[in-house]
Amino acid sequence: MIYMDYCATTPMDPLVLEAMLPYFTRHFGNAASRHHALGWEAGAAVDQARQQVAGLMGARAEEFVFTSGATEAINLAIKGVWETYRHKGNHVITTRVEHKAVLDSCDWVRRRGGRVTYLDVDRNGLVDLDQLADAIDADTILVSIMWANNETGVIQPMDIIGQLCAEKGVLLMSDATQALGKIPVYPELTGVQLLACSAHKMYGPKGVGGLYVQKRRPTIKLAAQLHGGGHEHGMRSGTLNVPGIVGLGQAAELAAGTFAETAQQLELWRNTLESGLLEQLPEVYVNGGAAPRLPHVSNLAFRFVDGAGLLARLNRTVALSSGSACTSGSLDPSHVLLGMGVGPNVAKSSLRLSLGRYNTEAELGTVTKAVIAAVDQLRSVSPLWAMHQDGQDLDALGWGR
Repeated sequence: MIYMDYCATTPMDPLVLEAMLPYFTRHFGNAASRHHALGWEAGAAVDQARQQVAGLMGARAEEFVFTSGATEAINLAIKGVWETYRHKGNHVITTRVEHKAVLDSCDWVRRRGGRVTYLDVDRNGLVDLDQLADAIDADTILVSIMWANNETGVIQPMDIIGQLCAEKGVLLMSDATQALGKIPVYPELTGVQLLACSAHKMYGPKGVGGLYVQKRRPTIKLAAQLHGGGHEHGMRSGTLNVPGIVGLGQAAELAAGTFAETAQQLELWRNTLESGLLEQLPEVYVNGGAAPRLPHVSNLAFRFVDGAGLLARLNRTVALSSGSACTSGSLDPSHVLLGMGVGPNVAKSSLRLSLGRYNTEAELGTVTKAVIAAVDQLRSVSPLWAMHQDGQDLDALGWGR
């Protein structure tokens, strides 16, 4: 099977695994054990990993808090800010196209009496900056906008957003899970005070991630969401996952040295894949295609095709998805595509292909042929496609873009 679902997860780099293995066996100490050599070894490994991850994002080591992944980091950021700063205001701003970890955390705020504003995005998935500026008021304490979308790859103008939030005096948090290690991500230079990430999106292990928390100008304080020992500067208690943390650090160091070259290659292959499909299939569109995108992500709408049926015909040849892995069991159309103004039927006909460093050029042709064959087969038995071929206006039936 050809794997093109790198936004869902990535295979672990062998060098990452090699770095982790000694910390399962020979160096198995608890990083919080400060009275013997095994604990010191584990603590030193955690310190090194913290430096490696901070280095990837141009931060200081003491500004990075290890968590079990990006979802926990996002929960810590949003809930931690809410509990710490709600005496200053009760308003949080986010977008309609965020990951569910952000949307559900904001709903948690709303259920506790907070006010949440959900910003619209345009047809290409970009935030309306005027709407953001108008939404910020005297009660706003946090803006949370993802760096790059997990379904479309659309990259938000974080530098402009950061400048706007700084002028308004509100905190800015970003879910950079898909962006870190793929494109330049520098929170301090961009004006982002809180940033979530995960190891398994950049060829590291699952079950580990973290949160950048700005330590100066100003120092951001967060109410802990896990209690019991005061680990990670009191922000995240629990015995540290030393092997996983070592893996995250190694993945970050590898990404720092290779992401520019990798991005150039993947963008070329993505464009080749898109061109092959758009040239040979009518009524195919790239969702978010006119916006800046991650170099390896393509979200394609195949009109008059059932997306579930298309996935079923491809799943023995190529591993891909219809959107976020966290909501893959849902029959509802993607909330990201709906938020971009894509009609529900077209949203259900959309697939996400996301490439990675272990793909090959030869695989592009195989996947292109497989997708074309599957789409042609489904359209050949589709009454909607036949009606479209006859020139009937199907927009009235909800198949408009």
